Amino acid sequence: MVNLELYKVFYTVARCGSLTKAAEELYISQPAVSQAIKQLETQLGTPLFNRLHKGMELSKQGGELIFADVEKALRLLSGVEDKLSELKHSATGTLRIGASETIFQYILSDKIVAYHKQYPQVKIDLISDVSPRIIELLKTDKCDVGFLNLPFETDESIVITDSVALLNDVFVAGEAFSQLKGKELSVWDLQAYPLLLLEQNTVARAAVDHFAESLGVRLRPAVEVGSWDFMKMLVTDGMGIGCLPREYALRRLRDGELFELNVKPAMPSRSVGLALPKNANIPFSLRAFINLLHRER
Repeated sequence: MVNLELYKVFYTVARCGSLTKAAEELYISQPAVSQAIKQLETQLGTPLFNRLHKGMELSKQGGELIFADVEKALRLLSGVEDKLSELKHSATGTLRIGASETIFQYILSDKIVAYHKQYPQVKIDLISDVSPRIIELLKTDKCDVGFLNLPFETDESIVITDSVALLNDVFVAGEAFSQLKGKELSVWDLQAYPLLLLEQNTVARAAVDHFAESLGVRLRPAVEVGSWDFMKMLVTDGMGIGCLPREYALRRLRDGELFELNVKPAMPSRSVGLALPKNANIPFSLRAFINLLHRER
């Protein structure tokens, strides 16, 4: 196995032309420098220096033959170290962010824009997919950071490090159900109306089903939809009562296209978590993005 430290000592001695000067530059003792040269000569089976009264001179059949290659190799290694150091202290390279389309749209979009303005040299790859797929991408090093709807089944390869946003699920309706404005309703009461719920096998649907079942109610939707935007459109058009995070309907609630039903008790809050591969090396570009999320909370 190549011992790089021996070649560093060889290169320093050759450049300085003296064991003493090389020892001073390397911050080791002169005997240690001499021993390193002898060890490398033994490994290579040839003298690398001519020991002169005035110092050390590269041998024609040893040191001179390898000096240029050793110098080139050490410079390449130094460049690698510089790149890794730069990665730890400056935002460069590519940042791969994984999340659902909804999380990108309603939670991360303004943060990503702010990050790009601050670190324009970082290339940002946005990977839009469902949470289980984002988990797999994190585990196979195809994604640097993921944002998941919580709670999520524990995975030993993934660490949920933070909650970046709270989601408050509410029941909403359009003008077709204006008679319900201001009226207090129970989850039992909702069964009398057509319900629009997100499709099964999603965290959001599991949350509303668990909430209703904890109150002894099994909600049976009239329509199951695959996206929040489609649900908002159908509810606005009077097709039924929808259940979605308030944070995803703020504009329509503010503009009066939708109104929030007064359902008691209210559903508990959910959150969006930041996920990283376990024991991952976090470059500066990713740390800067995480810090930006913390500042804007």
